Amino acid sequence: MELVVPARFCGPPESGNGGWTSGHLARQVRTTPELPAVTVRLRTPPPLDRPMTVREVPGEGVVDGAVELVDGDHVVAQAWPDRGPGREAVPGPVPFEVAVAAGERFEGLADHPFRTCFSCGTGREAGDGLRLRPGRLEEDEAYACAWVPDTGVDVETVWAALDCPGGWASGIAGRAMVLGTMTAQVDDLPVAGAPHVVMAWQRGSEGRKHLSGTALYAADGRLLAQAEATWIAVDPTTVRPAGATR
Repeated sequence: MELVVPARFCGPPESGNGGWTSGHLARQVRTTPELPAVTVRLRTPPPLDRPMTVREVPGEGVVDGAVELVDGDHVVAQAWPDRGPGREAVPGPVPFEVAVAAGERFEGLADHPFRTCFSCGTGREAGDGLRLRPGRLEEDEAYACAWVPDTGVDVETVWAALDCPGGWASGIAGRAMVLGTMTAQVDDLPVAGAPHVVMAWQRGSEGRKHLSGTALYAADGRLLAQAEATWIAVDPTTVRPAGATR
């Protein structure tokens, strides 16, 4: 089958938003009660407005249900069912008003590498992008952002909402990083027009790898979705930003 990333869902102006693209591909993965989540590994920048092919991953030793997204001869991303991110260390949500206040400390307001980003771009119009503003909590290392979804909330939008806050919590401000791998489990979709909170936190680092966790909560405190991601710090002078770069 074919899959297209419309230009509206960009990260950098020329390539797809990593979270939205990953969520779009994740729809093609068959999950089970034992494997309720999906892991997506981005390999190259997802092109915009160009049909790509989704196919089963060839070769032996491949996880059942694994698929890959192919642009001509190039593998853009691979995805497979997963047990999901661990829930034992997930911080609970802060009140919506606290998340709104944290947004005033969003580092992207002063310096944003990709103002067009569908998830957190400061150059997007209301109703066109998510316009997330993840900011550090005053007495905590975690980040939080307030989100009131517009109409048409879907799985791709939830993956996009879980994506960028993790990058900012991992220290993306002032340095180039790309999203390498993202594992997400979406238990329920948010309600359009209702207040929600996205929490983000660091899970450690090793060399150029930076690990993040994110969680989406409803106003009543229910955990709707959760993700873990691996971000890779890169040299912006030698590496073209990937589709999930922020």
